Amino acid sequence: MFCFKHGWCLALLLLVAGPIYAQNPDSTIKLNELLNRVATNAPTLITDSSAILIKEAQARETSYNWLPNLKLNYQANIGTNNNVGGAYFGFGIVPSNNRGVRDESNTTAVLSNLGIAAFDMELYNFGAYKAQNKVAEAEVDVQKSQFAASKYNLQAYTIDNYLQLLKLQAFLTVQARNIERNKEIRRSIRALARSGIRAGVDTSVAEAELSKARLNYIELKNQVKQIQLRLSAISGMPSDYIVPDTVSENNLILHSISGMLMTPDTANHPLLQYYRSLYDNSLQRENLVKKSYNPKISLQAAAWGRAASLDANSGFTSLHNGLGLQRENYVVGLGITYNLFDLKRRQLKLNTQKITSQYTLAKLNEQKILLAANTSQADANVTTALERLQEIPRQVKAANAAYRQKFALYKSGLTDIVELNVALNLLYRAEIDFISAKNSYTQALFQKAITENQVNQVLNQLN
Repeated sequence: MFCFKHGWCLALLLLVAGPIYAQNPDSTIKLNELLNRVATNAPTLITDSSAILIKEAQARETSYNWLPNLKLNYQANIGTNNNVGGAYFGFGIVPSNNRGVRDESNTTAVLSNLGIAAFDMELYNFGAYKAQNKVAEAEVDVQKSQFAASKYNLQAYTIDNYLQLLKLQAFLTVQARNIERNKEIRRSIRALARSGIRAGVDTSVAEAELSKARLNYIELKNQVKQIQLRLSAISGMPSDYIVPDTVSENNLILHSISGMLMTPDTANHPLLQYYRSLYDNSLQRENLVKKSYNPKISLQAAAWGRAASLDANSGFTSLHNGLGLQRENYVVGLGITYNLFDLKRRQLKLNTQKITSQYTLAKLNEQKILLAANTSQADANVTTALERLQEIPRQVKAANAAYRQKFALYKSGLTDIVELNVALNLLYRAEIDFISAKNSYTQALFQKAITENQVNQVLNQLN
């Protein structure tokens, strides 16, 4: 799949051109090293990893929802004991005045105290606790898959910028060579002009071409710096230290010539895993809705003691008789709670959650379709890039020969500066096209790898 009909020709060109675009190995950084820096230092990934810890803490909190309540209460009160008959709703704020109705109003103060230990525990709720834990675990899975998807997208972003930086660095090298060629032409023109073979105007033309080449070099340096700053922001490295390794790019291309096959692994693609986790989370929430409206069986118990400054006949005595505990009681019981009107609430809420599940499933299927389309597009891009690389050696060889011939003719007085500049620009364009073809092929390989979840396999070819 990844081979050339005449792969040896490109391999020879890479070996010849390799030293032209190579840097000092000590001053470069490999792509996998940069990706490791980004994975460690990228602000977005640090934030997402903290979000995972939050979800895990919430899941641990949810796992203890079964804990019972044991409440201890004590109070000492002084007030009247003056009651009347009749029902009322307490609203949580009406204090209790517990005795029968007196024949006449009496506002004599009574001292009383009360100590209570109350226990209640939801013994069984027909799977609601388990459903809550499943939802909490699903929330953690969603956060983890979101982190993995963010990391994968950031990896793709880093690769794209790194490859652009590779291309621009190579452009700088070509531009520097172009400047040297223009200087060589200028030196020859000056010598020929002093001897009267060439007109002085050729010197001005050569100066203009040299200035244009220098301006292009300045613009390229600015583009390189902008990408270095972008990569510095996500890797934590100083921008000047981010110099790409051109040797690794050549290794990747040479490996692909010999036949590098990638086995697609879209089933485990981080983007699909993220949408799959959203769908699973929605299904767990459906189950929680079903379970949360089930009956609840509770164990309740209470023990209390109290005293009051009233005698057995409800007569008023000294206030100090209301201190201490005069009577102790306890009560234990099982209770079941079920709200019949929850049936409608459950139906409505479950219907809403099912619609959410349908939406997340549709998003999952949409991503599968997009990945399939991107895979086909990536295959087409790889094929086109291979065809360009197959043709590039002929262009570079012919342009170089044309330039050398025109330069020799010019120095012999057999052609003019215009034709020499045409040949020079032709060689410059051929070298630029060679770099663009290499970069397009590498970009296509990585785009295919990103789409098919095989980035690590391609990275291994860079070593």
